[in-house]
Amino acid sequence: KINTQDLLKAGVHFGHIARKWNPNMRPFIFMKKGGIHIIDLSKTITKLEEACIGLKKIVSMGKKILLVGTKAQAKEKVLFYAKSVNMPCVTERWLGGFLTNFATIRRSVKKMNNIEKMKKNGTFDTLSKKERLLISRLYAKLYKNLGSISSMNHLPGGIFLVDPYKEKIALSEAIKLNIPVFAMVDTNTNPNGIQFPIPSNDDSSKSIDIILKFITKAIQEGF
Repeated sequence: KINTQDLLKAGVHFGHIARKWNPNMRPFIFMKKGGIHIIDLSKTITKLEEACIGLKKIVSMGKKILLVGTKAQAKEKVLFYAKSVNMPCVTERWLGGFLTNFATIRRSVKKMNNIEKMKKNGTFDTLSKKERLLISRLYAKLYKNLGSISSMNHLPGGIFLVDPYKEKIALSEAIKLNIPVFAMVDTNTNPNGIQFPIPSNDDSSKSIDIILKFITKAIQEGF
């Protein structure tokens, strides 16, 4: 159950410095204190509940949710929670065209999977030292960017962004393809165009953790 006390403890209510605000966040701001905007947690709870219902619906149709968080505070959390519900995630750099040019991304994933097969069936060991070195370097590069989405054979049914202000390219690609967007929106972010905005502090690891906990719980319940 989502309650105000838990969100307060996690610092979900802390927004950005008031002068950095996005005026479109006005409906979600409770007050200004010490030059910082404070998020209205009653709005956070309402929007988080709406997002959870939306996620359950998508997952119940057998579709994947892609979780994205490439900033330092989000990487480990996103990876942990995505793995806990067997969902794909992006925690390294967002590759331009990841969604809009998905066929090319899938080819790179296939290349990575083929190298894994070579290592398992012994083909890799028959190659020259130079070839093994080149292939190992290629694999390391591919795995770093694509390892966490290797099971994603189709475009996701929805995308969850920890910080849409930072993940602008991911956001624009999802909007272009009409993929529902679920996102933590801080007071410096424009929530317009985001189907399921969750007003929340996207800079604190505790805040990111608690929102992801509820998001992945909803995903789990959708199975």
